[in-house]
Amino acid sequence: MSKVKIVSIIYAIGIIIGALFFDVWGVNTTPLKTMSVFAWTVIFIIVLFFVDKNERK
Repeated sequence: MSKVKIVSIIYAIGIIIGALFFDVWGVNTTPLKTMSVFAWTVIFIIVLFFVDKNERK
C-alpha cells in the first residue's frame, strides 16, 4: 500500500472521528471546532504534498 493511500485513510478516519464523537458539524459548532477541522485539512494537504514528492524520487 502506498504512503499516499495510508495518509488519505488516516485523514478520513480523523474526519469521521471528528464528525461522530466531537460533533464538528453539529448545530452548536464553535469557531474552535471549525478551525480544528481547517487545520486538520491543511496538515493533510502538507503531508500529502511531501509524501507524494518523496515517492516520485
